[in-house]
Amino acid sequence: MWRAVVEKVGGVGDGGGAFKSATMSSYWCAGKGDVIDNWCRCDLSAFSKDGLPNCSPLRQPILRLAPYLEPSSTMVALEWVDVEPLIGCKVSDYIIQHKRVEDPTEAEVYTGEVLSLMDDLFSGLGSSCVVAGRRTGDHPHSVLYSVVFKCLEPDSLYKFTLNAVDSRGSHSESSFVSVRTSCPMVDDSRAEEIADKVYNLYNGYTSGKEQQMAYNTLMEVSPPLLYRVQHHYNSHYEKFGDFVWRSEDELGPRKANLILRRVEKISHYCRSLLRSTHIQSRTDTMAYVYCRSEEGRPPSNTRHGSLHESRTTCMEKLISVQRNTYSNTKLR
Repeated sequence: MWRAVVEKVGGVGDGGGAFKSATMSSYWCAGKGDVIDNWCRCDLSAFSKDGLPNCSPLRQPILRLAPYLEPSSTMVALEWVDVEPLIGCKVSDYIIQHKRVEDPTEAEVYTGEVLSLMDDLFSGLGSSCVVAGRRTGDHPHSVLYSVVFKCLEPDSLYKFTLNAVDSRGSHSESSFVSVRTSCPMVDDSRAEEIADKVYNLYNGYTSGKEQQMAYNTLMEVSPPLLYRVQHHYNSHYEKFGDFVWRSEDELGPRKANLILRRVEKISHYCRSLLRSTHIQSRTDTMAYVYCRSEEGRPPSNTRHGSLHESRTTCMEKLISVQRNTYSNTKLR
């Protein structure tokens, strides 16, 4: 649009050139500098208190959940549209921070992991639990970046924060997304098998060996699976005494308490799901884009040019995502 305006007025004598220059400066350089090729040369008055030119300020990147991958118990996918304009500031990097939030009301002091898209993720030197991609967006000049976090804790609240960094060292305003991962995976068939095993160990005269075997079995399983074992035991054998009473009777109050207090770590929301009549597991296969830089990692004191100029190799990969389905009617 602006190119068309410039071409139309460009030939109207000297005034046309001045109008073109003023229009370009107003649109791309906030009226505080001149457009030179595809960047802004700032006026001497257009510098921040840090001494950095600010006639072409960075726009805020908007972080969002990626629509192709619903958060699972261990995985979250995020994406954002590149904010580098056709003319003006050059985005050299994006900084992604993430942390597990124990208490949403706690002071906003950042203690999580900080990752550079260029130096950590595209270089391959970051954690294998975090992968980044880049692809063309909905419009010809737009670029869409994505990051997949693969090793998160189930049933936990995470905060993800994103900043853009330009080639002069300026940072954009932050954008953030808070998301809770889904409840831990539970193998319900195994929970039912363990409930049957424990009933058989408790049934009749119980020797010390059988008591110890029951105790070891129940201490080894995860808290969500233990909660489901209790559900199945009571569903099938409650007429012989419920799970809590039988465990206290067979193992003694101290050992029974050690077992039972482990389920207190489960959130009320996940407990309500674990009381479902039927829990089934499924595996979804999702595609995501995975990119690696062809340039290696630059020295830490070297600032990048535009991310658009970096050479990256991208490929599509498949990822398996496990999920539980909870219902009160058996699914086929």
